Amino acid sequence: MADSIAFYTDVMGMKLLRKFIQEDAGYELAFVGYDEEENGVVIELTHNLGVSEYDLGDGYGHIAIAVDDCYEACERIREKGGEIVRDAGPLKGGEEIIAFVKDVDGYKIELIERPKHWF
Repeated sequence: MADSIAFYTDVMGMKLLRKFIQEDAGYELAFVGYDEEENGVVIELTHNLGVSEYDLGDGYGHIAIAVDDCYEACERIREKGGEIVRDAGPLKGGEEIIAFVKDVDGYKIELIERPKHWF
């Protein structure tokens, strides 16, 4: 759990919003995001106590995060030790600028450059 929290806070620039352990129920949770829970999207990280290894789920694709500048975001993530698995560039057959980052558990995160007309 500590590695995942460090990745999302140190590399992706999110804040740890809250964390708690339910030992009787066998899990711990951490919630990370760019803003407080009532104002923005939050990612829930779950660790089942006693489990040291997980298989990447085949029903899970990826999450996507909008950024102002995809190229700059990739550079910042690289500088902080993050792994870029698809460099920033246009989406095949489109104009959107995207990139992909891999988190410490192997899950992919898509970065989508926010078009200038988004608010």
